[in-house]
Amino acid sequence: MRIPGFRGVFRDDPDARGVYAEAAGIARVQPRGVAVPVDADDVVALVQWAHATGTPLVPRGAGSSMAGGAIGDGVVVDLTRLDQVGPVDAATRRIRVGAGATRDAVNAAAAAHGLWFPVDPSSGAWATVGGMVATNAAGPHALGHGAMRAWVAALDCVFEDGTRALVARGAELPVQSRGVPALRRFGTQAQAMVLTTAMAAPVARLTHDGVRKEASGYGLAEFARTGDIVDLLVGSEGTLALVVGAELRLTPAPQGRVALSASFATLEEAVDAAGRAAGLGAATCELLDRTFLDIVRERDPALPVAPDAEALLLADAEGASQGDAESIAAMVAQGFRDAGAITVASAATHDGIEALWAVRHAASPLLAALAPDVVSMQFIEDGAVPPIALPEYVRSIRRILEHHGMRGAIFGHAGDANVHVNPLVDLTRPDWRAHVEAMLQEVVALTSALGGTLTGEHGDGRLRTPLLERVWSSEAVVLFDVVKRAFDPRGLLNPGVKVPLPGQRALGDIKYDPALPPLPEAARQALAHVAAERAYATPRLALLERAVSPA
Repeated sequence: MRIPGFRGVFRDDPDARGVYAEAAGIARVQPRGVAVPVDADDVVALVQWAHATGTPLVPRGAGSSMAGGAIGDGVVVDLTRLDQVGPVDAATRRIRVGAGATRDAVNAAAAAHGLWFPVDPSSGAWATVGGMVATNAAGPHALGHGAMRAWVAALDCVFEDGTRALVARGAELPVQSRGVPALRRFGTQAQAMVLTTAMAAPVARLTHDGVRKEASGYGLAEFARTGDIVDLLVGSEGTLALVVGAELRLTPAPQGRVALSASFATLEEAVDAAGRAAGLGAATCELLDRTFLDIVRERDPALPVAPDAEALLLADAEGASQGDAESIAAMVAQGFRDAGAITVASAATHDGIEALWAVRHAASPLLAALAPDVVSMQFIEDGAVPPIALPEYVRSIRRILEHHGMRGAIFGHAGDANVHVNPLVDLTRPDWRAHVEAMLQEVVALTSALGGTLTGEHGDGRLRTPLLERVWSSEAVVLFDVVKRAFDPRGLLNPGVKVPLPGQRALGDIKYDPALPPLPEAARQALAHVAAERAYATPRLALLERAVSPA
């Protein structure tokens, strides 16, 4: 197929479609084709073609997303070749990068100037800036520094008709919208509705009161507060525009660090301690629940886990000097003890810090090493609730797992009450899918009852989009549709994300299902390599060629 002006790779053969049919989450959707643009001009040409032909586009970075936002029935647009990292402006603490630049590449450039990019998902070695913008990504340091939205100064966007524009903070909407029909439509069709609703009852209607991390829906409340279109685009998962570049803010890098590990006999004590840690200046505070610790004890007894611990907290104290970090660490450690910690350990050397954090870093390898018929399925893996509700949320998740006869690993960002749940599903059970579907519904009901959100940092994707009406107000759900239609009236940009399609279900084809037709062999081998080696940074088409020609 020839796309006018497009210089990159376009393929619609079964192998290419197969290798882009899956991402890190549980879903499988065969795309219509795959496009790998070489630069932003290529993206413009591709979007113009899609607009003219009515072809849906599914933007994608490294494919490490969990919720199905990077797969879909359309042409997948692999943006990883847009990986340029511009020079750091040390005076303004800014850097301009392409959508395909990885978080760690951005941070390495910043580090050369004594600066730091603090948004640090565990996938930072391959997570692309475009993907992080798409989901309003976060990570452990969100506790002290916030999620992606706070660090984006401007976005280079290609809108649904192929119009390209730099959308910067502080610019008035009429100025931004000159020559950009999508922005003009938003200004005339949606802006007043958003602002009116926000002014009427902002907490009840456009936010989840008390929730500290939010990657669900559109950033309506943030836009109403700031007036910056950037706040709508961040977290929009490619449904309002294709992001081809970003200007990011940086901050001075911490010069001192102390790690802390504390075990607790009850969840309530651990949650109390996490709150104290946040108030005392901890940079991170991670929770490992008993469900996770049990797996760690079984799989790797050498890792340091107290035998009677109901929960483990891992925290970092950071400062402008090592002395500052040690002072903060001493206060946090005392806070842990005051909350009832059974044990408290600290480390200030590189090796010591790595040893304390080894328990947390063991998550993915341990879960991947389970028996072949037991798989870790991420379908309830990113809920966030008000911190006061965290013990009830975790205990209820445990009860749901037990009711369905499943084990699971529960861990996450305690300071932000953002919990990752990995149910361990036995595919030899004939009713495994019925249990998965029931568990999803029960957890959605639980999250809604506790005033939480279904995703704190991973995005809605196609998994959670059909469930949004159960956790968002009716006013918010209506506005999601209004905003989507203003930016993308034909629904060609990542359809089925943020606003559901008619009849859309949360769980479609699950890639682990033995009953699914097999993917082409080369695609299957390439995807198996990605899963086994966490090779998300390697281009999928290169892996496909390697699978076909191993030499």
